[in-house]
Amino acid sequence: MHIATWNVNGIRAREAQFCEWLKAHAPDVVCIQEIKASADQLPASVKQLDDYWAYWHESSKGYSGVALFMRKSRFESQPVFCHPAFDMESRLVEGVFDNTRFASVYMPNGGKDYAAKIAFYQAMVEHVREVHARGERLVICGDVNIALTDKDVHPSQQKADVIGQRPEERVLFQQLLDLGLVDTTRVVRPDDDRFFTWWPYWKEARKRNIGWRIDGIYTSTSLGWRVTSADVLAEFGTSDHAPLHVRFEA
Repeated sequence: MHIATWNVNGIRAREAQFCEWLKAHAPDVVCIQEIKASADQLPASVKQLDDYWAYWHESSKGYSGVALFMRKSRFESQPVFCHPAFDMESRLVEGVFDNTRFASVYMPNGGKDYAAKIAFYQAMVEHVREVHARGERLVICGDVNIALTDKDVHPSQQKADVIGQRPEERVLFQQLLDLGLVDTTRVVRPDDDRFFTWWPYWKEARKRNIGWRIDGIYTSTSLGWRVTSADVLAEFGTSDHAPLHVRFEA
């Protein structure tokens, strides 16, 4: 199983890059975030994905929005696409196949409404608890907007009072993982303190690898999948995030 996630920071701006990426790598599950487009604004090229069951959870306000694609050769029947009741601003879509929920999520940044970010995370914790209580399994992919530990932030950017690194945020994120989720990147890169997925646009931060790890793929331990690799395409695309690819021996 090959799963990839990418915050494209605007699908219209990244249309050609998205198509190039998808053609070159062809993951089994593709999750993208911040599409920043309504249904009538989506480019025709990204709608014509014949190899995938696709769901665009588009945004009508010019920001946010997520999408989820599941390869037909891997998933022989169309998944059931849905959204939890707490979803807001088109931030979360799930595709249910058999007993597994695949989710593309764009957690709130919190810069403009920190309380809304905390509330969304709290709702997500309850959602994961309920899904696991029903005996279902989860694969959560996307931009989580929290660096779990200092190891996930370049030393020059580590500040405990900055949103995305605050102690109460990290506690919430850890609560989520403690409900039976695996941070797949850390399975194969447990000590890599320069594995980042987001870089600010200033001062050649990306070229110098001054970034944060705030994108991830998290799977229920009950899946029993063995993670074989986790790679970030740090030099690909013009978004401030890079695509993250995780492969499993499922």
